[in-house]
Amino acid sequence: MDIRGAIADERVELAVLLDGLTEQQWKAPSLCEGWRVREVAAHMSFGFRTGRGQVLRELLRARGRLHRMTDRCARRDAAAMSEGELAAALRNNAHHPWTPPVGGLTAALGHDVVHGLDITVALEHERRVPLERVRPLLEGVTPRSLKFFGADLTGVSLHAEDLEWSYGAASGTPVSGAAQDLLLIAFGRALPPGRLRGEAADRFSATTRSRPREQGGEIRQRP
Repeated sequence: MDIRGAIADERVELAVLLDGLTEQQWKAPSLCEGWRVREVAAHMSFGFRTGRGQVLRELLRARGRLHRMTDRCARRDAAAMSEGELAAALRNNAHHPWTPPVGGLTAALGHDVVHGLDITVALEHERRVPLERVRPLLEGVTPRSLKFFGADLTGVSLHAEDLEWSYGAASGTPVSGAAQDLLLIAFGRALPPGRLRGEAADRFSATTRSRPREQGGEIRQRP
């Protein structure tokens, strides 16, 4: 798979989607707890718009707490940038070489895909991420990544309905759904009801799951 090409395509497609949102949709809550669509869009392009030196200064200002830094910067930029600027920041940086501190290009693809789903799933938008982009992200799920994103899969096994992928002990209670929805679970998100199947499906529903654990005000569920 051409991951660089997939990243560029994902950013362009999401920019087109953002261009078509209404003012009310921009203000709507996303799957990222405490963030509207605006904050998610601002966060997605932060790495393109910010040099390494500035990132380090922002991190120092947040006393080394990554989640606190990203939250503050997303809120600041969402307030300062127009809807058109937020969409253009993705489109104009489709081929930007930015990657997260860990994980390389696959992690960069995951950043775009998951945050795009934070927007579209919350808005009940019909967009589906191409499976060839979701597959490598699911294949990269590990106990370490689950812990980082606060995803608790204890006692369950995940089974994708639209591609051949599963995760978890064979003895776990099966939870099935679309690959992109299972990806969201692996990234610590709570989903709108009705998107998953299985006896333990409600455990990952936004209507039944407790608020994500917070540390010092920052919510630990954002890539």
